[in-house]
Amino acid sequence: MKVLIIGGGGREHALAWKCAQSPRVTQVIVAPGNAGTALEPKVRNVDIPADDTEALLEFAIREDIALTVVGPEGPLVAGIVDRFAAAGRTCFGPSRAAARLEGSKAFTKEFLRRHRIPTASYATFDKDTFDSSYIRAQRLPLVVKADGLAAGKGVVICETHESAIEAAAGMLGGSFGSAGHTIVVEEFLRGEEVSFIVIASDQSVLPLATSQDHKRRDDGDQGPNTGGMGAYSPAPIVTPALHARIMREVIEPTLRGLRADGNPYVGFLYAGLMIAADGTPNVLEFNCRFGDPETQPILMRLQSDLIDLCEAALAGPDALDRVDARWDPRAALGVVMAAGGYPDAYRKGDPIAGLDAAARLPGKVFHAGTGADAAQIVTTGGRVLCAVGLGDSVAAAQAQAYALVHAIHWSLVQYRRDIGHRAIEREARKPASLR
Repeated sequence: MKVLIIGGGGREHALAWKCAQSPRVTQVIVAPGNAGTALEPKVRNVDIPADDTEALLEFAIREDIALTVVGPEGPLVAGIVDRFAAAGRTCFGPSRAAARLEGSKAFTKEFLRRHRIPTASYATFDKDTFDSSYIRAQRLPLVVKADGLAAGKGVVICETHESAIEAAAGMLGGSFGSAGHTIVVEEFLRGEEVSFIVIASDQSVLPLATSQDHKRRDDGDQGPNTGGMGAYSPAPIVTPALHARIMREVIEPTLRGLRADGNPYVGFLYAGLMIAADGTPNVLEFNCRFGDPETQPILMRLQSDLIDLCEAALAGPDALDRVDARWDPRAALGVVMAAGGYPDAYRKGDPIAGLDAAARLPGKVFHAGTGADAAQIVTTGGRVLCAVGLGDSVAAAQAQAYALVHAIHWSLVQYRRDIGHRAIEREARKPASLR
């Protein structure tokens, strides 16, 4: 069978790499892919943009693609799954209506309120209804969010009322284009963030390995929010008791609510959670696809055939209940290497040195913002690479990942030096007999 992966980032490199391992797959095609996907066995790129639904559908029909897996959120929110289904093509992901969970933060907050799923208190405004006095009446800090898709950058944490009003005015004034025509002003939640990702099939759900990512650009969780500077799996904070609580209080009622609203959900569902001191799993956001950079370490640990899992979710009401996911017991940790200036303006076209040396080391380097310039691989995006290590502990996985990072260089490369610090601190506090 042939598989089509839509997208060109690090998540899509990991998806293509994993799908190519299936003995049933003869070829994986990535649209548009990157310099890393082009080098994988059984994988090739095709120059079709991820948002060109009609061209992708025509290609899937012409190539007789058996399964299409959508990586980024944009095509899902735009309704690519509905379009493929109307043409009789199998496409893994939620419908346009179900993908509103990521496409509109205002929709999601109202959905969470209506279905009594824990989340922060909030208010929604547009340009005509914006009320600065509401902001001034709130306890600091505050979170201001653009309603629509903003490439992971439409969230601003504000330490003063003035900066919150400024952020809100900027979004409503067009700083994020149409994504900011509506905004959500939200209570700031304290605790520890967790990425909880499942494969959903309407009434059935298969939890994947837990993970945590690092949204802030700089060490110590400082600096601006980004699309993610690194991640690791598993997340030690998610004990069996917390896992059960997340399923009971967040995942299951979300799927029930979507079904009750007439929008049954099939595909990857990502809940970004803030775990409060009392263990409450508050929903910060939903993503209607696999996370990036969580995908890379999670798929490094997945020992099951990803194709089998996706097909089970597509097969009917209870097929997903009859499969299980097997995991490497080791931890995996990924460090994002970004272009200088990211997440703001950044350079492109810088030659990347050391990829061959890194390929001889343990672990795996997934490409994101890379392209080929003659025989040289160069930077083309903000997040350029994700170096993933495996180890018997998070600390050991971290050491392997940073060995890869230190083998690679380009001008003004930047990366955090403390990915996994929370988990490693927990490991250090464990009694030696339990490590």
